[in-house]
Amino acid sequence: MRLDESVARRLRSDTYDRWIHNVGSTGYCHNPVRLVGSSATLHEATGEVFSEYSSANEPDGITFTRCGNRRATRCESCSHEYKGDTWHMIMAGAAGGMKEVPEGVAEHPMVFLTLTAPSFGAVHTTAADHRAGLCEHGNPRGCRCHHEADDPRRGDAVCAECYDYVGQVTWQYHAPELWRRFTIGLRRELARSLGLTQRAAARVVRLQFAKVAEFQRRGVVHFHAIVRIDGVHPEEAYPAPPRHVTAEHLLQAISAAVRKTQLVAAPLMGEERGRSLAWGKQFDARAIVRRNDDYGNLGESSESLDSGPLSDRAVAAYIAKYATKATEDLEPTGAGREHIKRIKSTVRELAAVVDPEGPYGQLNRWDGMLGFRGHFSTKSRRYSVTLGSLRGARRTWRLRHLLAKTKPTDDIDPSEVLVIGSWAYAGMGWLTDGDKALAREAADAARQWRQDRARDRNTSTNERSTS
Repeated sequence: MRLDESVARRLRSDTYDRWIHNVGSTGYCHNPVRLVGSSATLHEATGEVFSEYSSANEPDGITFTRCGNRRATRCESCSHEYKGDTWHMIMAGAAGGMKEVPEGVAEHPMVFLTLTAPSFGAVHTTAADHRAGLCEHGNPRGCRCHHEADDPRRGDAVCAECYDYVGQVTWQYHAPELWRRFTIGLRRELARSLGLTQRAAARVVRLQFAKVAEFQRRGVVHFHAIVRIDGVHPEEAYPAPPRHVTAEHLLQAISAAVRKTQLVAAPLMGEERGRSLAWGKQFDARAIVRRNDDYGNLGESSESLDSGPLSDRAVAAYIAKYATKATEDLEPTGAGREHIKRIKSTVRELAAVVDPEGPYGQLNRWDGMLGFRGHFSTKSRRYSVTLGSLRGARRTWRLRHLLAKTKPTDDIDPSEVLVIGSWAYAGMGWLTDGDKALAREAADAARQWRQDRARDRNTSTNERSTS
């Protein structure tokens, strides 16, 4: 069936209104999960049934639900929700006053930290590198050109034969462990900057953080993090540290911990000894200041992190943005960069010769992630709320909404309600190309509405701040 005929058939159907409502209930997901089955909502104590639902009553006998993919290149709708949750999680720990995190958290010493990987060879960048001479393969030792930000060559190796692809994969594979050792060293250095032993410092202050990983154009991750100092109190979730503890203590500790963090990797591919891994020489650590204004739409902000003081809102938006990116963003044209292909092939080549039971035994699973095996978004337990609690809050809201319609005069606690269902997987994606086209058109309209709303809100905020 042709696309126009498929679209017309859906538009003329008697169930179109219900179908487009279901499209919206998935958040206009790009590739929803198809389910068949039924569920019942009932009171746990009495067994009273509040409502019953069956996919048999839906158009085509199918229920759609979100795919839940956090990557913007895979599903912009689900990644938008994940980005929003990440922003709320990060913002709650940076500014407080939301998600049951007290406002006083914003007064705690906080630092925005960026950690990078070392160099593995010259790459094409936006800044010219005028190192003299040619390498043994006849290529310049540095990039002597100026590349625009959207230049597809940016981030590629100047000489692929000189570039240390094995070294990059090795560093990338161990990056999560390098971060763990950094946090251990940071606690040690913070105690030293306060003039205390580690044991004494642990009774006075506690470090909290939220971190995301971002792929640079050269195909290696670097980390953005908010690091916060809390106090220690047995009855408070977010106690303030002593007044004499400042962001300067934290900045001093970070600088020392970055320089001292090292990891000796297990030997690879006939190496006599393992490589010594460390952070790159370029790292950035700056104090965060409190900003007293509206939070905005999911943390979208035009603020720059390049200069001036860092506000909690700008940092939260910046970090949340990278929580939904992945390796696909390194190839925006979809053409495939030879540099990225070389990294992936290096991962596969190394995985083929390592001991499956050895320290690199899981390397074969991570060629799509260029050797990186860590989580893109992590946080310490007491930094703020969890993503799971935010998803749980949405489920509770939907349940309250359902109860308000079925039992408008009763005050029923959602914790006393059970939802019992029996569901079977029926496939992925919209049923026809016509349905897919209509869903995408609806998604574009919803996205434009969100953008217009955000622009209007920002305009109103700016008008209030200048009046």
